[in-house]
Amino acid sequence: MRTNHLPSSVRRSSTLRRTLAASLLVLPLSLLPACGGEEEVDVEDGVEEAGDDEVASDGDELRSSEQRPSLTVDPTLRFVAMGDTGKGNQGQKDVAAAIEKHCASRGCDFVQLLGDNIYDSGVKGVDDPQWQTKFEEPYKAIALPFYVVLGNHDYGGDGAGWEFGKGAHEVAYTAKSMKWKLPAAHYRRTVGNVDFFGLDTNLMMFNRDIDKQKMALAGWLASSTTTWKIALGHHPYLSNGKHGNAGNYDGLWYVPIAGGQNVKKFFDDNVCGKVDLYLSGHDHSRQWLTGTCKGTELAVSGAGASATDLPGRNAFRFQSKELGFLYVTIVGRTLTAEFIDKTGKVEYTRTLTK
Repeated sequence: MRTNHLPSSVRRSSTLRRTLAASLLVLPLSLLPACGGEEEVDVEDGVEEAGDDEVASDGDELRSSEQRPSLTVDPTLRFVAMGDTGKGNQGQKDVAAAIEKHCASRGCDFVQLLGDNIYDSGVKGVDDPQWQTKFEEPYKAIALPFYVVLGNHDYGGDGAGWEFGKGAHEVAYTAKSMKWKLPAAHYRRTVGNVDFFGLDTNLMMFNRDIDKQKMALAGWLASSTTTWKIALGHHPYLSNGKHGNAGNYDGLWYVPIAGGQNVKKFFDDNVCGKVDLYLSGHDHSRQWLTGTCKGTELAVSGAGASATDLPGRNAFRFQSKELGFLYVTIVGRTLTAEFIDKTGKVEYTRTLTK
């Protein structure tokens, strides 16, 4: 640990030296979350704290209660990001085993799910048995909080995404599960020097809650003072998977809802160039695109349970249809992202600096 130079008056005082030394030994243990520990969060702007028996409303802001004293170096934030997970199949279990092993070795603070959390049509309520078979059981060995955004399968209709009430069941499950964390359909969460903006791209597809998300995101960005800003959603902006690019999903550029024109416009107007990185799923592959969204880097991590082909022609830095996940480490002004397959092999590394 590096410390600031102490004034001569402190150096001359043995009592102060002993007190400071004791404080330095205690600070890291109390201020840095242990691997596998759940971080505490507070809701800002006068909204009541979202505790074990409460669920935050749409657009709520979550901020870590940890205080980072200037005497310490920047803490390391480490997390896993993946989507399209909730199948309860062997692929999901294989990726879960790889994550458990990787986090035990290198450390993780949380897992970020990128939508399509419960196939094929979401859940019927907080007591739906699918919670056990497609979330709790596959990840029982991973003692971490799982933060979540919603995908089209979470909204039912066998993936059509039009059963809009089903998203609320996944929000409500936050109060029931020890590790599931979905405070609202869209939300802001601040951890250390990173702001995470969870977006609901499925509702964007249907032109629902767009103004609400636009206003919330604009406010969050305007008030953000963090070094890093990361947007999270289910549908990609660019993808070489079978669903393809926003505005032309599944080749349906001529169908306003299915083609994702609303998603593209929302990102063009509100996200692109305003955040550092956008993480998504939807296509069951892992990709880091060469092209950006007005400077916003784009990564797809949707191979958490099954894989699909990569027929697209966007330029890419890396792509694979093998099962696996994205592992992100942030220290100060450096972000390092690694694509890791289900065997634990690091296949690609991308480093961003500010």
